[in-house]
Amino acid sequence: MTAAAADIGVLIVDDNRTVRRGIRLRLENASGIRVAGEAANGPDAIVRARAENADVVLMDLHMPGMSGIEATRIITSENQGCRVILLTSEVSDAFVLDALEAGASGYLLKGHDSDQLLPVIRGAAAGTATISPRVAPRLIRELREARPLPAAPDEVSLLTAAETRVVALLSSGVTATEEIARHL
Repeated sequence: MTAAAADIGVLIVDDNRTVRRGIRLRLENASGIRVAGEAANGPDAIVRARAENADVVLMDLHMPGMSGIEATRIITSENQGCRVILLTSEVSDAFVLDALEAGASGYLLKGHDSDQLLPVIRGAAAGTATISPRVAPRLIRELREARPLPAAPDEVSLLTAAETRVVALLSSGVTATEEIARHL
């Protein structure tokens, strides 16, 4: 397939050659996508992302020498137009949060989300983010626990002075409207 100018350049980063080859085969047959290159580790991914001017990087999480998260942090800080999708078998809440904080635009699980790979690549190139449906509920729970809802306002402090006097009268047993009016 001849690469067109509008094709999305994808860099495949995984320390497993078989995984890289499988992803490459899938991408080479996809319309509008070209494989920009491959890398087997984080440092090589950084160099290749620079040299190939990749639009999207499919990044493994665990690699020798440098984690995919650290490589993501460097790639996205150097080229803010480059989108990184973590493609991993790891379902850890901490890794998902770390990946997003490092600048990742997506987090997919190998095998489970393979049918979503092409739409997620296209979406990332267009600026959207995707989190694996298997990871999203855990991520939402983690975020809720980390950031509790703000406390309800103290409703008494929202009362005007006149309303506060009425509440005080009611709580002291005065219930007749005329009696309340006479006290105010």
